[in-house]
Amino acid sequence: MPRVSPILSKGLKAIEDLNLLKILHSEINHELSSNRFQSNQSGPLEGFEVEYDAPQSQDVVLRKKCESGEEVAVSALLGPETFAREVVEKQVSSEFYIQNAHYLQSSPCPRPTAYRGPIFCTLDPQLQESLEEYLLARGIGEKLTNFLLLHLHKKELDQYVNWLRTLVSFVEKDG
Repeated sequence: MPRVSPILSKGLKAIEDLNLLKILHSEINHELSSNRFQSNQSGPLEGFEVEYDAPQSQDVVLRKKCESGEEVAVSALLGPETFAREVVEKQVSSEFYIQNAHYLQSSPCPRPTAYRGPIFCTLDPQLQESLEEYLLARGIGEKLTNFLLLHLHKKELDQYVNWLRTLVSFVEKDG
C-alpha cells in the first residue's frame, strides 16, 4: 500500500489546481465583464498626442505643441490610492490637485538626480494659483486629468488580466 499515498497526493494536488484554475477564470471573467472604466472619450484632449504608452509600463506620456511654439509634455502614473503624477494629481473629486511641477528641457524623462522642486502645497498660495492658471492655459486641466485617470485605470486593468492569464498558463503547465 505504499503506492496509494503518492497517488492520493497527486489526486489531491490536481483537485487543488482545478479549484485554483476555476477561481482564476472567475476573476478574469469578472474583470472583463466589469464596466468600471468605460467612457465615451476616445482620445486625448486639448491637442495632446500620446507619445509613450507601452503595454507593460505603468505610465503614459502625452505631448503637444502650442501655437506659440512651446512644447508641453505630461507624464502620468497611476499611484496606489490616487492618480499620482509629476505635474498633476487627480483626486476622486472632479477637480485636480497639483502635487509637484518641474521644468524638463526637451526630454520626456528627467535624470534621476534632477531637482524636482518643492511639494506644491508648500509654495506661496499666490504662486500656486499662478502656476495653476499657467497649466490650465496649456490644456492641463480637469478634462485632461479625467482622461488620464480613465486611461491609466484601463491600462492597469489590462495588465492585471494579462497577469491572471499568465498565472493560469503556469498552473495548467504545472499540473
